[in-house]
Amino acid sequence: MRVRVDLKVEEMPKYWYNVLADLPFKLDPPLDPRTKQPISPQALSAIFPEALIEQEVSEKREIPIPEPVLREYAVFRPTPLYRATYLEEYLQTPARIYYKYEGASPTGSHKTNTALAQAYYNKISGTKRLVTETGAGQWGSALCYAGAKFGLTVNVFMVRISYEQKPMRKYLMKLFGGDVVPSPSDRTNFGRSLLEKNGDMPGSLGIAISEAIEVAVSDPGTKYSLGSVLNHVLLHQTVIGLEIKKQLALLNETPTIVLGCHGGGSNFAGTILPFVPDKLAGKNIRLIACEPTACPSLTKGRYEYDYGDTAGMTPLLKMYTLGKDFIPPKIHAGGLRYHGAAPIVSRLLKEGLIEAVAFDQEEVFNAARLFAKLEGIVPAPESSYAIYGAIKEALRAKEEKKEEVIVFNLSGHGLFDLIAYVS
Repeated sequence: MRVRVDLKVEEMPKYWYNVLADLPFKLDPPLDPRTKQPISPQALSAIFPEALIEQEVSEKREIPIPEPVLREYAVFRPTPLYRATYLEEYLQTPARIYYKYEGASPTGSHKTNTALAQAYYNKISGTKRLVTETGAGQWGSALCYAGAKFGLTVNVFMVRISYEQKPMRKYLMKLFGGDVVPSPSDRTNFGRSLLEKNGDMPGSLGIAISEAIEVAVSDPGTKYSLGSVLNHVLLHQTVIGLEIKKQLALLNETPTIVLGCHGGGSNFAGTILPFVPDKLAGKNIRLIACEPTACPSLTKGRYEYDYGDTAGMTPLLKMYTLGKDFIPPKIHAGGLRYHGAAPIVSRLLKEGLIEAVAFDQEEVFNAARLFAKLEGIVPAPESSYAIYGAIKEALRAKEEKKEEVIVFNLSGHGLFDLIAYVS
């Protein structure tokens, strides 16, 4: 029988956890794209509201979650933690495997955690419109939902290949009142310049970010929202790991391996950051990022300053990167097609506090199909990388006759991605 661990609404975390308070080192500062000198928080005010800028640079350990955001979280949080007993039986492993199911959110992924927070802070700051990019569409649909909740107009530039592969995602965005166009688009100078060179360009998250920022800086009533990479985005996602810790405590379980898929870093970071203090204290725990071989920023990237977008409009961030001009192959995991990695995640890897592995799409989708048949949940293509990573660790535990407690984040469902399973 499958074990499900639910927390009561009143047990939901009332704060986000800021790992910067506990790290024994400082992150390298973002650099101004023009001067290449450390950028001031005030310089970011053209695209972000003051409250989010404060969170971006804060070193306070606990950041209270505002009551209006908690009220919206209570629609779907706390999310369940399952023990994958059917998968364990199939693998005949001594490992115990648990997964946190973020597909229970209104838009089917973890992205809603930060979308609601960003929409709230923008609303109270007087923002009228939000503009953003999206890869597979989870972030775009989450921000459109949050915009509807807090009364904001939302414009989304969706990576063209995902716009074509995943039509249901764009329909979901439109259902929530969002405006979504394929990127590169004819709505921006940068988009038009790319289309003139190649009208069939599949696009990338870096290109879509450039288009969104171009729109944001041209209208004082518009702000930019990012679904991953930046410190404040990772901060909002820590509700995932904080809940996992509470749920495992109810089972008297101590994890030895925690995994998440990795693109820009938000779902992975949200899952593992609350466990970083345990790692720093010398406890037996491995934190593993699972990424595609088609876009291996952590496993093949260079650790250096780079732009977050293709046009070079964003501040330069110290991160693992494949280069801002990298255009990933047309893999189904659109949310993992990003050239860089979050500065926090990158530094944790550089310091040896986390690990990174890369997997091929075919082996990952075979694992996803198996998981769907055994556990009854169709995973998002992105989440499938974490599933495959967990399976590999469970099989290693079997070979070594070693007891492991494996936890991974099932960051979203794949019901809008079914074409990926039959193609």
